[in-house]
Order: sequence, then structure tokens, then C-alpha cells
Amino acid sequence: MSTKRITGFQLEQMLKNGLSNLQTQEQEINRLNVFPVSDGDTGTNMCLTLQNGLHFAKTNMDAGAYLRRLGEGMLLGARGNSGVILSQFFKGFSTELSRCAQVGVGELRNALIRGYRTAYSAVVKPVEGTILSVAREGIEHIRGQITRSTGIEQLLSMYIAEMQKTLSMTPEMLPVLKEAGVVDSGGMGFIAIFEGMRKYLYGEVLLPSAELETAPQAPMGFDLFNENSAFEDGYCMEFILQLMNAPKYDRHFRISSFIEDLKLYGNSIVAVQDGKRVKVHIHTLHPEKIMALSRVFGEFLTFKLENMQVQHNEHDKELKTKKHKKLAVVAVVNGEGMKKIFSDLGCDVVIDGGSTMNTSSQEFIDAFAQLDADAIVVLPNNPNVILAAQQAVTLYEAQNITVLPSRSVAEGYFAIAMDVRNSDDVDFRLREMKNGLENTVTLCEATASRDYAYHEISCKKGEEILLVNNKIVCVNSDWKQAIIDGMSTVEDIGDKETCIVFRGEGVPEELEDELREAIEELCPMLDIAFVDGGQQVHHWVMGLT
Repeated sequence: MSTKRITGFQLEQMLKNGLSNLQTQEQEINRLNVFPVSDGDTGTNMCLTLQNGLHFAKTNMDAGAYLRRLGEGMLLGARGNSGVILSQFFKGFSTELSRCAQVGVGELRNALIRGYRTAYSAVVKPVEGTILSVAREGIEHIRGQITRSTGIEQLLSMYIAEMQKTLSMTPEMLPVLKEAGVVDSGGMGFIAIFEGMRKYLYGEVLLPSAELETAPQAPMGFDLFNENSAFEDGYCMEFILQLMNAPKYDRHFRISSFIEDLKLYGNSIVAVQDGKRVKVHIHTLHPEKIMALSRVFGEFLTFKLENMQVQHNEHDKELKTKKHKKLAVVAVVNGEGMKKIFSDLGCDVVIDGGSTMNTSSQEFIDAFAQLDADAIVVLPNNPNVILAAQQAVTLYEAQNITVLPSRSVAEGYFAIAMDVRNSDDVDFRLREMKNGLENTVTLCEATASRDYAYHEISCKKGEEILLVNNKIVCVNSDWKQAIIDGMSTVEDIGDKETCIVFRGEGVPEELEDELREAIEELCPMLDIAFVDGGQQVHHWVMGLT
């Protein structure tokens, strides 16, 4: 059997098979994470990213057309570092094949090359021994062996074999993997996708372990709008416009001019052109004008119009009524307590990041669209969310959004605490927030979710661990002793003046006095404040300045 060309429909079925194969290995890939805290595991993030792309794309025999939609969906749904890198690979992959109705072996080879190059360029400091190395060496080692007589199945078999060789070598490339005795989890997930794609061509169709569905929508509260209601917020309008070539349409479409015209009738505008299709989001009081303006150039492929005073919940309404701001803040947290804390601190949009499901790029884009501000600052508050936030900024195409790479809620907390809200100097405020972030030492106490060993530190599943700035520094059977031992490792601990302690979900409040007493014995001059954070995964999160 030798397939020479594949259609968009075949690619769709191959990728669905790839997702199913990835899902069968999801937990195994998650367990490969060398870090012993379950926080947005690699297998889950890759599954959700690919699943969003498959849901977003529509069946199409034209391979290029199908892949364009798939790539856009993956970019918007990317979660975690592994998901962002995967989405960037398929961005390059789909761009290379955008003009191909069918894909031959030569085009597929070029797409695999462009895919890894796009992924590398998206990472500020690419690390070898990761999914990047697996994708790069997989195709570079065989590109010269691919000829016109090579079948798609043979190419994929060669590609997978080379990637598996590289995967086996990742512990030699990345010391943390070698010490833990594992291979790179992202690389394993990437291979699983292509193994599933190859299986489809050989007739092995895998059943998905979960339906490709969007998250359920909350029921609309029609009681929020009746015959006596004031209509001020207008409509949320979203559509995809197909630009047309027929003589009755204006074929001189320019996205920049189109956006300027949209501004006459609405705000919160996001307009992105992808070839001959334009995706638009706008808040407007005049949907009929937007429709007329758009149909000058083409026809609607999809169209959604929602009354925002029916759709929005109370929190959204409060955000809508806020005045224009010099600087708005978007923060990602986990837990009801944390959401309230960051809202009370003045965050304009607080995104619930979940315990093991990282925030997607689309969630950031939705947050940006809610805001009316000269500038926006984003606090990801998690190292595995930073890339998705940065990707969202790129997709949103706004020049006024800054991602401060906060790696914990403690860093985010002190960044906001340093904000000088009464100043109109945005650059000054950003510098102050950055200083607050960089001067914070974060300690997190949790129960190990898996066995772990790296350098001199090792732990068993179920032991208590203490992390300082995301690095495990001590292990103990007693949670309190783990915290005190960890604090003792902090450089210049005696010079620290302030300690904020976030109590996690399920941790009894009475333990605060016990912990306070232990901390005061170690650092008598430290000013300690306890807050009910309600976060999952970490029992205690502490910020020292």
C-alpha cells in the first residue's frame, strides 16, 4: 500500500485518529512530567489544543482550506507551553500547505520542515531535548531520503522512527530528564499524534475517548431583559465573512480600511483576515450597518448576534460600566478566594486558570475584548500560562498589551501592590509592577503527586514538598517543617519584611495560627498576613519581600 496524495477529508480523519491515539497515552504522558505537582500536565494540554483545532475546522476536501481552520483553532485553544508549541508547529504546517488542494509527499516534507521552524521561532529561548528537538531531527534526518516514489505511509514511518530515536536521546540533551530517568513528555505526545495519523492510513481507526464538544454554555437569563429595560450595551456580533469574486462585490478589500469603517459603528473590535475569509468580533448598537458594510465585499459563512444585556452575567455588567482607564489589568488565578483577592486589588478581568487545565489563548483574547483602556497588562501567574498569554497578544494584534511574566500568584500579588494607580504614566506603572514581581520570593507547599529525583532532591508520592521559585528545595513528612526548612534556604531571609500567605482549598483555618507561630520563631521581625486563597494543588502559597 502506498498513498501518493491525501485530501483535506483524509487529513481530518488522520488528525482525529492522532488525537485518539494521544488520548490513549494522555495519562502516561502526564506521568512523564518530571515535576511532582499536577499543574496543567503535558498530555492534557496537547489533547485540548488539538481537540480545539479539530472542533474549529470544518470538513473540507481541500486540504489547504481545512488546515487553515485547524491551525487557527489550535492557536486560539492552545493551553500550556506544550500546547502553544504544538499550535505553532501546525501554524507553520498549515501555512506551507495553504495552497494545496491535495498533499503529496514533497509538500508534506516541506510542511514538516516549516512546522518545526515556526515552532522554534515562537519560543524566545528554545531548549533542546524537548518537543522542538524531536520535531526538527525527525524530518531533518530523512529529508534527503524522500523521493517521488516515497509513499505518505513510508514518509510517516521514517519520520516517526527518527523522532523516536531523538526522543530516546532527550535525557542526554536535558539533564533534568536524565536525573528523573524519563524522556521528554511533549516529544512523546507529538509522536503519538503522528502515530495515530499513520495508523489511519493503514486502516486502523481509533475511537475517540471523548466527544469533540465545546464547553457547555451557561443558560441565558432572559429575566435580565424585558419591555421596560434600558438598551445601552448593544449586541455582541461575531461572524466569518467570505470575500467573493463575483462582479457585484467590491474586490478591493483591505483589512485596515475595513477596521476603520467598523469603528464608526462599534467597539471591542477584533478583525483578522485569513486569505479570502475575515473573522470579526464587534460590540455594536447598529448590527444592520455592520451587515451592510460587510456584504459589500462578500457573504457570511457564520453569524452570531447576542443581546449583551441578556448574555452578560453581573460581573460582566460591572466591567462594561467601568470608565475608560489608563491601564487595565488581566490576571490568571485559581480558586474563589484568589479571584476575590485579585478583584479587590483592582484587577479588571480575573480568569480562573483551573488546577490542571491551563488558560487558553482564546480566554485571554476574550478578556482583552472586554476592556476599554489605553494599555493592558497581563499577569499569567503560572510558568505554564505565559506562552499562551504571549500568543494571545500576537493574535489580538494590539500594540498596547504587555505580558509581565509572573510565575506565581505571589508575584502577581506584589506586582499589583506596587502599582501606582493615581499616576497617568503607564510606563512608570509598568516598571513599578515589574519591580514588585522581580523582588518577590515565592514558596509553595504541596503533596508530591509522583516520585521525583533531580540532583540532591528526591521525593516519593505522598510526601510533603516545599518549592522556592518553582524549584523543590526540601522534602519532609510534615508540611509545617517542610515550610520552615524551605524558608531557611531563602537567601537573606532575615532581611525580608513582608510575608503574604495564601491558604489553599481544604486546609483548615485553625492551622494558620500554628504556621504563624513557627514562622515568627524563625523570623521574629517578619510582618505576616494570611489570606483564604482557596487555590488547588498547593496547600500554602507564600510571597516574601
